[in-house]
Amino acid sequence: MARIAFQNAKDQAKQRKAEAQQRRQARRGGGLRSGARQDGRDPLPLGVAINRLLVERGWETPAAVAAVMGRWPQLVGPEVAKHCEPLRYDEEERTLLVRCDSTAWATQLRLLAPRLVARLNEDLGQGSIRLIHVRGPEAPRKGYGPLRAPGSRGPGDTYG
Repeated sequence: MARIAFQNAKDQAKQRKAEAQQRRQARRGGGLRSGARQDGRDPLPLGVAINRLLVERGWETPAAVAAVMGRWPQLVGPEVAKHCEPLRYDEEERTLLVRCDSTAWATQLRLLAPRLVARLNEDLGQGSIRLIHVRGPEAPRKGYGPLRAPGSRGPGDTYG
């Protein structure tokens, strides 16, 4: 009986000690402290931390496409890159929108699109880009001034 009572007293003392330690840590404003061994709270190298974040959030494909947009001149060549630039990537439809500075370059890029899709999919992974939409140059928007009479057709209707 004495052994059982002694064991119960030891267990209660351990429990009181653990509770007191938890109260002290709560007062210090921290929960668990990092010890001598590695755990999930230890600092990571920046590259590893960024890769972990990309995987956890599911941002691998958008990040890879952004890298392709940054390396556009190396992928398509300096001559094409001088006249054509990628604008955006639609992840749902897996399409890349590219704008060219002339209709001739837009036509040329439309002819090169199947080979370019294959080359981009080599870098990004198969099926990342299904289609490249090519836009030619855009006409400037006809902007009117901030003060305009309702129903007017522009500056021509005020001069008779």
